[in-house]
Amino acid sequence: MVALRHENPVPSDASSAAEGAFGLDEFVAEQMLMLGAGSTVMYQLAMKGVGLGVAEHSTTLRRPIDRLRTTLTYVFVMVLGSEQEKKDVARLVNRMHATVRSPGRYTAFDPDLQLWVAATLARNGETLYEKVFGPMDPATRERCYREAWIFGTALQVTPEMWPQTRAEFETYWEESLGRLEPDPAVQCYVKQLLSTDGAPLLMRAAVPLQSLMTRGNLDPHTREILALPWSRRDQVVYDLFWKVFPPVYRLVPRRLRQLHAHLILRDMRRRMRRGKRVI
Repeated sequence: MVALRHENPVPSDASSAAEGAFGLDEFVAEQMLMLGAGSTVMYQLAMKGVGLGVAEHSTTLRRPIDRLRTTLTYVFVMVLGSEQEKKDVARLVNRMHATVRSPGRYTAFDPDLQLWVAATLARNGETLYEKVFGPMDPATRERCYREAWIFGTALQVTPEMWPQTRAEFETYWEESLGRLEPDPAVQCYVKQLLSTDGAPLLMRAAVPLQSLMTRGNLDPHTREILALPWSRRDQVVYDLFWKVFPPVYRLVPRRLRQLHAHLILRDMRRRMRRGKRVI
């Protein structure tokens, strides 16, 4: 078992370097970020080591709602939880990752793959925020980026592995996209993820919109890698959605927009107290 890291994921000067900017904790609980959940997963799967590991070990197809809960639990705890909760949840994730490996092909403890997974969370969070609330100022973008390091550093990623500035991160992102390669097993798994076949009734009605957002939020190259279709009609509907949705969403009281995050944290704490499975 790889030891859990406890290094501070945010440089000590992060706040002073971005004085007056808000941090990740201000918007990570926003419900609208769910519109980027699917594309975040797709970017992760498009990296072959991640994609094969998930396709061969994930239980998402059998229990999609529970897998969504555990993913959101990790994200919310890493940003909004106490230091002890972060350590506890990271330890549980490490335990789960211990079984995700295939000699010579992949391991869930690979820090480079973990960095990519964390990078998708950081970038898609920023992208969705700006679609709804408008561009971040440079100080805010830099601060939120640095605070997102915890998605990786809570596990096996070291702070030194992260590109040190948001501009350097963009270079890393583009270079990483160039390393993506198609894999039939991953493409088949992706097709199943976006299908309504076998989806719980609770989720079935949301699948068409989630599928559109998942595919539309991806760049064309990644859609091609994953063999995801995209038509002119899809683009028109996608563009129309992002013209109509943001102003409507901003009218909803912030407390309601962020309620689900607090409910998930409450559920996590209840599970911890009762000794039930959290991750």
